[in-house]
Amino acid sequence: MERIWLKQYPPGVPADIEPTQYASLVDLLEESFIKFADRKAFICMDKSISYRDLDQMSVALAAYLQGRGLQRGARIAIMMPNVLQYPIATAAVLRAGFAVVNVNPLYTPRELEHQLKDSGAEAIIVLENFAHTVEQVIAKTQVKHVIVASMGDLLGFKGVIVNLVVRRVKKMVPAWSLPGSVSFNDALSAGRGMTFNKPKLSPGDVAFLQYTGGTTGVSKGATLLHRNIVANVLQNDAWLQPALAAPPHVDQLMIVCALPLYHIFALTACYLLAVRAGGCNLLIPNPRDIPGFIKELAKYQVNTFPAVNTLYNALMHHPDFKKLDFSKLKISNGGGMAVQRPVAEQWKNITGCSIAEGYGLSETSPVLTCNPPTATDFAGSIGIPVPSTYISIRDDEGNEVPLGQAGEICAKGPQVMSGYWNRPEETAKVMTADGYFRTGDIGVMDERGYIKIVDRKKDMILVSGFNVYPNEVEEVIASHPGVLECAVIGIPDSKSGEAVKAFVVKKDPNLTADAVIKFCHDQLTGYKVPKHVEFRNDLPKTNVGKILRRQLRDEKKAEAA
Repeated sequence: MERIWLKQYPPGVPADIEPTQYASLVDLLEESFIKFADRKAFICMDKSISYRDLDQMSVALAAYLQGRGLQRGARIAIMMPNVLQYPIATAAVLRAGFAVVNVNPLYTPRELEHQLKDSGAEAIIVLENFAHTVEQVIAKTQVKHVIVASMGDLLGFKGVIVNLVVRRVKKMVPAWSLPGSVSFNDALSAGRGMTFNKPKLSPGDVAFLQYTGGTTGVSKGATLLHRNIVANVLQNDAWLQPALAAPPHVDQLMIVCALPLYHIFALTACYLLAVRAGGCNLLIPNPRDIPGFIKELAKYQVNTFPAVNTLYNALMHHPDFKKLDFSKLKISNGGGMAVQRPVAEQWKNITGCSIAEGYGLSETSPVLTCNPPTATDFAGSIGIPVPSTYISIRDDEGNEVPLGQAGEICAKGPQVMSGYWNRPEETAKVMTADGYFRTGDIGVMDERGYIKIVDRKKDMILVSGFNVYPNEVEEVIASHPGVLECAVIGIPDSKSGEAVKAFVVKKDPNLTADAVIKFCHDQLTGYKVPKHVEFRNDLPKTNVGKILRRQLRDEKKAEAA
């Protein structure tokens, strides 16, 4: 297929990148550790670590992990928010020759158990605030080694105070007991006295298992190889160069990392991209604390600000946001969910920087398309394919449709996963005969190669950039003894883009909406819990009895209109 979009590339952006320049992601990381040794790599709660620190601590932790007798390629789960231990742990797991399983720390025991069992994780590195969740499921998994971190681990004397406040004052650490577990600092100390055996990694080794919901309701691990992640880091790096080269000059990039690092968007667009460029990540452990977030932003001149629409919107609604200095802000990347025009226009007015919206999935490491970062106006599209990426808009039979016509967005490129972990049938469903990945999103490409998303083929709901799969929520609601049957859809929401709505047919006439919501809270992460519950006498179905979610969606659209 002819790449019509190449004509839209800013000067200096290559049509293709050369991912084979690194045998693995570790080679890329280690190159930067040496090159930028004296620079700050990460800042969190006013404490910074340098590239040299990151290098030394990750080698120590890697040696410790190797000393546990784990086989090469073993899966290690990391369950932490944005704290200094996360980048160290990730680099350590990769350098030791293992694969990272990223876990949302807010997962309920049910969600965590599935992910640990499915990935076959044998070790977990967890922040103590979430250790109680691990305690509830560890016996049912293959996890044999547990490293427990605390908020104050790497903060020096201040860390003692931080731990006291977190544990005793704010009571953010529920009681837990994990016999045989080791503290993060003890693992580092032990590792410093151990021998690190540098494994020879290849581009085809597994780097990350990024779990994504499934249309079947079962969360699947997108298997991202070293070559997939290296490719996407280089694609993003090449794409952003024109904006980075433009004035004002900055000596070191300062990247705002408020998106969770366990999510593929932040992992690539914040952590790895910054390390590649010798930049510094400003880690925000709790971006929901908007006043605290703004206080952090006031301390630094930030240059790159990747975020989702809801986060941009929440920040701008705080009165202190307008007082911040954005004179050095070069790039605002929007992804994870649709960026709304009013939000983009207000952001440009306040910061002087346009939001360049992009698009990608866990399965594609993640970036597939992006608007040029040099664009000055909000386009309302997801942009054009990044270097070495092919996008084809296809009908249900897999044929390419003419420009301007809607079809499924299908993608091919070095960043596309090797498949779903241990699920060949699921992998076969999303790959075409000629090697394209079916995204499940319906889009239109114009004559310049710009793509707009018009609908989703899947029933997936997008809440503040997080995927919610109706099957999973329905399965939980259906297990309530007072429920006869249910259906879940997404409805528009001014704050989160979409909100989860459940339609329920009662078995128990006394069942209330609050009872349904509370029941879901016990088994689902917050963003998956229905915000709205509507009781019905029956639900629309096909003649074979399948519930018609689309009909429910159409009804709600008609009501809204």
